[in-house]
Amino acid sequence: MTTKTKTTKATTTARNAKKATKAQTAKPTTKTATVAKRDAKESKPPKPTESPAKKISQIEAAIVVLGKSKDAMNCKAIVEAMQVAGLWSTPKGATPHATLYASILREINAKGKDARFRKTERGHFTLASRK
Repeated sequence: MTTKTKTTKATTTARNAKKATKAQTAKPTTKTATVAKRDAKESKPPKPTESPAKKISQIEAAIVVLGKSKDAMNCKAIVEAMQVAGLWSTPKGATPHATLYASILREINAKGKDARFRKTERGHFTLASRK
């Protein structure tokens, strides 16, 4: 059977005094690695909000490519032209032409006559500003 011991006011005071003496005699603490890293991050100058050579999105690059072409193009040809011109490159995607096709169709369906693209025939697109 366990017995509980009562702590008296005297023992509590003695413990607190012992803790206080340990705190006073402890050597000064140095910065921890985490605090040092945080301070180093805070001292860095702020990054510029806009980089000088901002990458454009796939659909924006498609607008540029279609603007330069005379005829309607399919998405595979648009993606190849974007990559050759250096406007856009796939980050690791296997089917960027399918992604572009879906993006163009989504814009046409969502915006209707206000869309930037127009579907000329199956799989071929041109800019809506062209007639």
